Amino acid sequence: QVQLVESGGGLVQPGGSLRLSCTASGFILHQYTIAWIRQAPGKEREGVSCTSGLSGTTYFADSVKGRFTISRDNAKNTVYLQMNSLKPEDTAVYYCAVKEGSCGSDYDYWGQGTQVTVSS
Repeated sequence: QVQLVESGGGLVQPGGSLRLSCTASGFILHQYTIAWIRQAPGKEREGVSCTSGLSGTTYFADSVKGRFTISRDNAKNTVYLQMNSLKPEDTAVYYCAVKEGSCGSDYDYWGQGTQVTVSS
């Protein structure tokens, strides 16, 4: 059964850090294009990052460049989103999603999401 499970969200003060995990089962995660997408209340979904399964290149939204990084543990079939210098505007539900092919829209599988709240 194909499944993605995110974890690691929580409440953090501005300037703090969190590391989100996305663990896959039923398929080999690093063979796919992997995205982190967030949705804040009342706002459209926003792509945070995307790691191409074709080239291995990771792209970041301008809003998170220099603050967020991606790493992976292939043995655990897990990708991590390290979020530093968090801002209140980073508050959202964060999803990981995968697809074949290049970065873009129309992801095939999604996790259930994990809430990140940045507040003092």
